[in-house]
Amino acid sequence: MNKLPMLLDCDTGVDDAVAILFTKYLNNLELIAATTVAGNVEVEHTTRNTLQVLELAGMEHVPVYMGASKPLMCEPYNAHHVHGKNGLNDIELPKPKREPEAMKAWDAIYAYAKRYKGELTIVAVGPLTNLALALTKYKELPELLKRIVIMGGAAVGGNVTPAAEFNIYADPEAADMVFTCGAPVYMCGLDVTMRAYFTAEELDEIASLGSKQAVFARDVMQGILQFYRTYKLGGVAFHDPVTVLYADDDSYFQTDHAGVRVETKGTLTRGKTVTDLYSDKQMEHNAYVVTNLDREAFKKRVFEIMAKYGE
Repeated sequence: MNKLPMLLDCDTGVDDAVAILFTKYLNNLELIAATTVAGNVEVEHTTRNTLQVLELAGMEHVPVYMGASKPLMCEPYNAHHVHGKNGLNDIELPKPKREPEAMKAWDAIYAYAKRYKGELTIVAVGPLTNLALALTKYKELPELLKRIVIMGGAAVGGNVTPAAEFNIYADPEAADMVFTCGAPVYMCGLDVTMRAYFTAEELDEIASLGSKQAVFARDVMQGILQFYRTYKLGGVAFHDPVTVLYADDDSYFQTDHAGVRVETKGTLTRGKTVTDLYSDKQMEHNAYVVTNLDREAFKKRVFEIMAKYGE
């Protein structure tokens, strides 16, 4: 079966790194390029991390394009306290053997969309600045995309503020541009990603598979696991990995068609993804919100993928 092309737009921190490892063994999508953006850490770090993890995965053939170093309008906001100074829980991987491509991320997004007209899935697991810049520069971009699948937002709640999730909060103006661009947008927000968690024991089970990639997946998650424990949560949420798996196969997820906009001006609610899932007021249904998953099916798929690294 021929796989469909996927471009990963990422701000590679610890869970992005695991998501990149997953892309090697997807069933329906093939990673053809990665673009990087500032988010969890600065764009220089996210770019280096992306190159390093692709090499760890044996995917040196995937080109990497550096993108935006700051949001469209607001001040940069990072997550060093969660992902470590270098974005990989301060794990030091070998220096990348190559440099990012010369083309800017937003130009690369358009170039690949034009090449794979109507077939390209963009999976965006960081702030949406690169996509917003591409949409601004290339007005026909939405018509060239099959869909945009994002990790970000929530129908209910947030993790940076009571109202806002990190990726949306980091660049709300960019996020609202993406949701209203006209391309099909699928939102894997906290509603589903917080259900897609691994306990410390389950992370150890991944490492016991024995490959260097499996051990790295366990080790890179340790810092964020400790962070989650301070909030008395049962494990570490696989925010970005589950988004990649959803894009590849949505059969064990629940998805609802909904209206989604992003609050950009609220004092208490800036960065909130406002949906009509649980309200009487119906908005234009411009997006799809992923709200649940079969956790056992998710875990099984994770172990299937990570086991392949030892074959």
